[in-house]
Amino acid sequence: MPAAHEHTPAHASFALAPAIRAGAVLAGGGYRVHRDFMDFIVDGHPLLHRLSDLDAVSPLASDVPPALFTGHVRRLLLESDAPLPEGRYVIYGCPECEDLGCGAVTAVIEPDGDDVVWRDFAWQTDGTADLDRNGYHGIGPFRFRGEEYRTELERLLTGGPRRQGDSGDPAVPGFPGGADGTAAPVRRRALLIGARVAVLARLAAALRGIGVGADIAEDATDVPPEELRAYDVVAFGRAVGEERRAAVRDAFRRAGADTAYVEGLAPIVPLLVAQIEHALDRTPLPRRRLTGLAAADGEAVVEVTSACRVELVAYRLDRLHRTRTHELFDGVLEPGSHRIPLGAQAVRGRSYLVARTMDGVLVAPATA
Repeated sequence: MPAAHEHTPAHASFALAPAIRAGAVLAGGGYRVHRDFMDFIVDGHPLLHRLSDLDAVSPLASDVPPALFTGHVRRLLLESDAPLPEGRYVIYGCPECEDLGCGAVTAVIEPDGDDVVWRDFAWQTDGTADLDRNGYHGIGPFRFRGEEYRTELERLLTGGPRRQGDSGDPAVPGFPGGADGTAAPVRRRALLIGARVAVLARLAAALRGIGVGADIAEDATDVPPEELRAYDVVAFGRAVGEERRAAVRDAFRRAGADTAYVEGLAPIVPLLVAQIEHALDRTPLPRRRLTGLAAADGEAVVEVTSACRVELVAYRLDRLHRTRTHELFDGVLEPGSHRIPLGAQAVRGRSYLVARTMDGVLVAPATA
């Protein structure tokens, strides 16, 4: 047995919490798909945050077929054989296709008395893990109390996970629940309300391209309450007056809908997608990596809580109302506050900044 296991430390706490892989409209016109998944919380911190430059999701994603989702949970419960040789399990995989060939973080998961141990984390692209070349030597091993570990995972099979930190919260929507595998995953949905139909149509197409359902409507006053409760976010165009916005909010309030609202900053589709993605992110602030974005004196100020890759892009409309895009930064930032020069071309007139990590996005104005 590897030496790492012989020196397994004292018990670590184990929990699950909702997380997202933020979708995006890329500069070349492609899409980065939105994914909702459950992340592993070890000693109060997301395990994924220890991997600074990784774009990945756990196998516990909301949009996998329910039977497959149940199979992933039961494997983590050690009720079925490991999917990879040497007792290895996929902890995080490719968010686009989940193919091992794209690379995955794997680990040995095994019982040790009443406990469960995760050890020998590695980056793996085929059936064999090379710990010397691709091992994550700074991560783990972790020893979890068996009862706590099983209780957290079994919640996914008996009504769904709960928001971490409040055992009284209802089950988080969007995840299959029930051991019979009959429940259907819920897709994120946005309702778009505005006057510029062409912009709304492009925005709806972009949202559908990243895996977020989108519908267009003039208002919501005559929509049945059960339909309103299906929307996670409502986005208003700039031409929608306050009276109309208030009526829509009142309709959602009377329907008992837990809905976020977005005030569109400009008719720029990637910018609006970023605003909606931010509204869809219900991750508690203490568990977010990207926590601040502002612009002042020709610089962007970006704040992160753990080492992570950050992309910073500026958008603006030129005099012919064409979208101009300026890619300002793409690299790994260490925890703390960072100043990034904007450049004169990026902030001519009224511009907007979008900062992204793999699991979050922030938007801020940057006026010259």
